Amino acid sequence: MNIPKDPHILLSFVNTKLRDEYSTLEDLCLNLEIDRNLLETTLNSIQYTYIKENNQFIAV
Repeated sequence: MNIPKDPHILLSFVNTKLRDEYSTLEDLCLNLEIDRNLLETTLNSIQYTYIKENNQFIAV
C-alpha cells in the first residue's frame, strides 16, 4: 500500500488507522505491508513514539 511520505501526514494516517481499524501496530504493519522499523524511525524523526497501551504514536 502507498502510504504518505511526509512524516506529519503519515502520523495522522497511522494514528487514524490505529484508532479506527487496527488494535495493534503489528496488525497494521502486517495488513498494510508496512516496514515497522521504517515507520517507527520516520515518526521518531519528528519526535513521536508508539505507545502500546494507547495504541497510538504520541509526542515525546
